[in-house]
Amino acid sequence: MAWMFLIAAGALEVAATTAFRFSGGLSPSRLGFTLTFFALAGLSLYCLNRSLEGVPLGTAYAVWTGIGAAGTAVLGVWAFGEVATPQRMMLLFALVACIVGLKFVSA
Repeated sequence: MAWMFLIAAGALEVAATTAFRFSGGLSPSRLGFTLTFFALAGLSLYCLNRSLEGVPLGTAYAVWTGIGAAGTAVLGVWAFGEVATPQRMMLLFALVACIVGLKFVSA
């Protein structure tokens, strides 16, 4: 169950960064996106905290940030037209491989 919370935390982190993109720098004029960002970020931290019941802190933090970074980068390419060079995709694949590897070597 701890790993499910950790995966949820990472997915919520991707959603939070996407809301942040639309918040206009947490602008009051984009209040809906600003509040959505804070809600998603809070839920992400809650799930990260719950994951610590079964995943070591260092592993959980590395996986959480890795999912957030890789997921946000892939979303940027897919949804926002960011550049997808072969080198960038190879490095994102390596990042995901490291995240999966942490799952297999964690107690």
